[in-house]
Amino acid sequence: MNQDNQLGQLFIVPTPIGNLGDITQRAINTLQQVDLIAAEDTRHTGKLLQQFAIKTPMFSLHDHNEQEKSAILIEKLQSGVSIALVSDAGTPLINDPGYHFVKLCHENGIKVIPLPGACAAITALSAAGIASDRFCYEGFLPAKSKARISILESLQEESRTLIFYESPHRIKETLLDMKAVFGDERRVVIARELTKIWETIYGSPLGQLVEWIVADENRQRGEFVVLVEGFKAPASDDMDFLNQKVLATLKLLMKELPLKKAAAFTAEIHGVKKNPLYQWGLDNPLD
Repeated sequence: MNQDNQLGQLFIVPTPIGNLGDITQRAINTLQQVDLIAAEDTRHTGKLLQQFAIKTPMFSLHDHNEQEKSAILIEKLQSGVSIALVSDAGTPLINDPGYHFVKLCHENGIKVIPLPGACAAITALSAAGIASDRFCYEGFLPAKSKARISILESLQEESRTLIFYESPHRIKETLLDMKAVFGDERRVVIARELTKIWETIYGSPLGQLVEWIVADENRQRGEFVVLVEGFKAPASDDMDFLNQKVLATLKLLMKELPLKKAAAFTAEIHGVKKNPLYQWGLDNPLD
């Protein structure tokens, strides 16, 4: 594929996230024409190549060997070998290996050519019914609840739509932690098994969503994209219930507790919404 017999080129080739029919003709042509395919899992990619009768040899490049093997691939590119980079599914580097390798290519004057294609985060966002004009991709949250909650708390007032990936064995715990941080009313959409036979896209306020996913273990299977509606400051009419009695309770608790807990306890005591209380506390910190 290298026509000038000088430096090779690196092609970033997205692969289907489920339905093999989603591969592009350009991706097939590229995988057929390059000299080598750098694959996250050669066994997994081998099935894809077999499906489309692609005979190009493969080279293993994954999280555990990328630092070591990238130098070998750079040498091949410098000798004129053309390479396609693929991950197990979707667009390489989006929560997949390849960053170190691509960075080295740029540092060594290797041309990097990206192909458009499948990406679970964007596929989910397009169908979620949540604002898509401004969003931020956060990838996988930490496995431990304490670290996960810490990250979620740092994003509590993020106004953009938040996009996460999550695995089946942690989806319930992650949604419970989101409920604890974002509250029952924050709208969240889960997109499960995108483009596959059991594809499910379901959204509701977090309180209802947790009940929905706990009610049926089958709903906890598969790979998940979780989309969280951005934070919205309460409208002025939402603040009408903040009378002197409610505020007195909130101020008292704020002296002894973190704002989040003070707002939650005040809301429970007076039977009001927690989020406007939390916002009032942010706007009126104690001296």
